[in-house]
Parts: sequence; C-alpha cells; structure tokens
Amino acid sequence: MPLDPGVARPYRAAMLAYAVKRLISLAISLLVASAVIFAVVEIAPGDPARFMLGINAQPDTVAALRAELGLDVPKWQRYLNWLGGMITGDFGTSYTYRTPVAQMVADRLWVSLPLALYALTLSTAIAFPAALIAAARRGRGPDVAVMGATQLGVAVPNFWFAMLLVLLFAINLGWFSAGGFPGWSDPLAALKALTLPAIALALPQAAILARVMRSSLIDVLGEDFIRTARAKGLSMRQALWRHGVRNALIPVLTILGLQFAFLLAGAIIIEQVFYLPGLGRLIFQAITQRDLVVVESVVMLLVFAVIMVNFAVDLAYAAVDPRLRRRA
Repeated sequence: MPLDPGVARPYRAAMLAYAVKRLISLAISLLVASAVIFAVVEIAPGDPARFMLGINAQPDTVAALRAELGLDVPKWQRYLNWLGGMITGDFGTSYTYRTPVAQMVADRLWVSLPLALYALTLSTAIAFPAALIAAARRGRGPDVAVMGATQLGVAVPNFWFAMLLVLLFAINLGWFSAGGFPGWSDPLAALKALTLPAIALALPQAAILARVMRSSLIDVLGEDFIRTARAKGLSMRQALWRHGVRNALIPVLTILGLQFAFLLAGAIIIEQVFYLPGLGRLIFQAITQRDLVVVESVVMLLVFAVIMVNFAVDLAYAAVDPRLRRRA
C-alpha cells in the first residue's frame, strides 16, 4: 500500500537528511583512509626500483627506473597525483606488469565478488533457519545442538575448513577440483570451482550470524508486543515470523554488512589455498613484489567497498527503525 502523501513527504525528507549526513561522513572517512593507506605503504622498507632491478643494479639505472615509475617526485605530490587519479578512475600502472591497475582489478573482481556473494548467500541460508530454530526452542535439544555447532564454527579457522574440504571432496571423493578457476565462459564450472572456497568462508560466518540473530530474537521474544500477540492467539512460530524477525534485524544487518566486507576483502588465505586469481591473491603478490601502486589502489578500493557497505547498512537501519530517521 502506498504511503499517504502527508506521511510520505516527512519520510522522504528524513531519509534524505539521514543519507546526506552519512555521505558527508563517508567522504571524510575515505579521505582519512587514503592518507593512512598511502603513508603506511610508503614507509614500508624497500625500494621498488631496486627490488625490480636486483641488488647488483647500477645507481644510475636505478635512478632512471625511479624517474620512469614516478618515484623521484616528493611524496606529497605522489599522494595528490594518486588521489586525483583514484577520483577520476585512473588507478595508475603496475610497476611489475606495466598494466593499468584498473584492468587488473576488473579481471580479479570477477572472481572475488561472486565468491563473496556466494559465501554470504550460503552463510545467510544456514544461519537464519538455525537461529530461528534455536530461539523458538530455547534451552531444549535443538537450541543446544545449534549453539554447539556455532561454537565449533567460531573456534575453527576457515583455512582449516578449507583444507578439510579439499582433502574430503577433492582428493578422496573427487567431486571438485582442488584449486584453480576456469573462468566464466562455463558458468556451471565456475560456480563449481567457487563452491568449496565459498563453503569454507561461509561456515564460520554462519556461526557468528546465527549466534547474533538467536540472541536478538530471544531479546525480542521477551517484549510486550510478543506477549500481546501470543495472548491474541498466535502461536510462538507465528509471533516469531510476523513480529519478531523484523524487530530483530538491526544487529543482524550490522553483521551482514561486516561479513560481506570481510568476505570481499579478507579472503586472501582462502584464495591462496584454492589458487583463485582474486583480489586477495593480487594484494599478496603485489606486496611480495613491492608493487606499491597496486597495493595502495586495491586496498583503497576495498576500503571504499567496506565504507559503502556500511553506508548501505545505515540506510537499511533507517528503513527498518524509524527512530534513526527522527534523530537525523
């Protein structure tokens, strides 16, 4: 049902004010993050030009390569040039591969982004039913079983899950390949190659999400409106679905946003285990090769993705909880 015009106008105005406030905060956060990333990468020991030419390179050869790479200008000027390029979409050129960083990121993003979305989908599909069962059966057998499984999921590192999955499903059963990525020319083969990495990433995140949602649902089930719904004749399951889930979503949205950011930016070890050509593996290779412009640009892009996800979560907060709009 569409909103009444008298209600819709204040609603849109409040949402707009909230969005503008968050956008200003986002811009400031990005500027500070760019300065921190540039400073941290630049103070790391080692000269990229000397690393590329070797320790026996002549000083004049090193100086010529530094000039070619733009490393002979003051750091503040390099920062401004890099920041201006990032704003216009020019991420610079890789020192090692002499390839535009934007092209390298685009190629790797087609692995990391589907992997993150795949893992997040699996995590949500596992966590939501588990949390609902545990909350509805609090203190009983299903609750104990779910909490025990989530405790195990939180305690065990995802790379250990990954090695177990490779050992079982790739080596022993032969259902999946142990690593590599065939590309998206065959979507089914690509999804199959991403399945084990996605499961390895999803299981620990599903455990965290299930625990948070269970706690939130239990808090909501103790509220007066749930007791009123039960007094009107609704069963526990009906009250949970109709009134409990929506009111328990605020902390869950936070975890979902953080998990997507982590899955996109923090899958370096999993990509190494499965030899996936994603952003995490690109950062790892760039660090070992002292390819500073790749490290700076990719990390800044991941920070931008994290901040944008948090911005989307904040807007979802405002849509779910009207109190946030009134504060804005």
